Amino acid sequence: MKSNALRFIATAAILSVPFSVMAAQNDVSFKTDVAPVIHDYCLNCHMPGGKGFEKSGLDMRSYQSLMKGTRFGSVIKPGDSFTSIFIQVVEGRVHASIKMPYGMNGGLSKENIAILKKWVEQGAKDN
Repeated sequence: MKSNALRFIATAAILSVPFSVMAAQNDVSFKTDVAPVIHDYCLNCHMPGGKGFEKSGLDMRSYQSLMKGTRFGSVIKPGDSFTSIFIQVVEGRVHASIKMPYGMNGGLSKENIAILKKWVEQGAKDN
């Protein structure tokens, strides 16, 4: 009886933790966590033929093309989300005219930004 009560309390505690906190504690996967955010919010502009691609050369269709960066250089510094341009533009720490996703009122959710930042902090792995 006692162990069932403890299991219930532990489960209830886990379920009450916000997703962004859970993501911050676990490994973030490019394939399962990062790629869906890119697909939903970035890919329509950042692939050949898109406005973002035409202006910067940033192709976000694959891990390899994202890590290649823009024609101006890399946008991700593995292990360092603060200086990674990728994170700076989604957080809005650059000029308002280049906050990403472009034209999205309010930008990405805090949860999605937390996922991207954690992935970069964890080394921006192709996992």
